[in-house]
Amino acid sequence: MHPSLAVHPGDWLKSEIVEPHGVSINRLAAAFHVTRQTLSNLFNGHTALSADMAIRFEKAFGVRADTLMRMQTAYDMAQARARADDIVVDRVFIDA
Repeated sequence: MHPSLAVHPGDWLKSEIVEPHGVSINRLAAAFHVTRQTLSNLFNGHTALSADMAIRFEKAFGVRADTLMRMQTAYDMAQARARADDIVVDRVFIDA
């Protein structure tokens, strides 16, 4: 997947789930029993979506946690692929 096509799940959750439901970040933080800063970091793409947070969204909005975690993995892989040329690795040969 080209990096430009990968969407951070936090951005997607904010624009496609939270905002359409009209829920404020403060109200959501209280309902999720997390800090406002935790959600802000997620929604602004500063932190990755954790499995625990994915389950919170599943419980609150019905969106599958597994789907959200696949979004996070796809985003992470796209970011890594974008900088693959900067990752230095020596080839390992195994004697037969």
